[in-house]
Amino acid sequence: MSKTFDRFAGIAFLLIGLLFVIESQRISKSSYGSAVGPDIFPIGLGAILILLSLRLLYETFRYQTGTKNGETVQYKKFIIIFASALLYAILLEPLGYVITTFAFLLIAFQTMERGKWVKSILIASLFSFGVYYFFAEFLGGSLPGFPVF
Repeated sequence: MSKTFDRFAGIAFLLIGLLFVIESQRISKSSYGSAVGPDIFPIGLGAILILLSLRLLYETFRYQTGTKNGETVQYKKFIIIFASALLYAILLEPLGYVITTFAFLLIAFQTMERGKWVKSILIASLFSFGVYYFFAEFLGGSLPGFPVF
């Protein structure tokens, strides 16, 4: 990849990870007397994102100067997936988990690898329905349901 792009991405993801950890401190510590509260998952994700971005930044300093791997930076794919992630966050509540997750995964799969529509649709639908069922029905959690018109 590009050394400059990787450095900017590493810094951006480091800041996002820090924001996750800082903002998750505002979430209540536990629910119903449980030791594991709703703040644990965002703190864990933020910590993982921080560690991975630090690794990325570390790797950019180890790049060989003057050598090209023949890889080009694919800004178009990055922008498409980034924009679809923003739309996912915006539309999650109004459209529900299953629809927005299915659409996001389908866009991401098709952005990364054109064609294979049947495979993309099958994986996206199984994942979105499977996670919804497992979390909402089996574990008794709550996710945004289907839209009500």
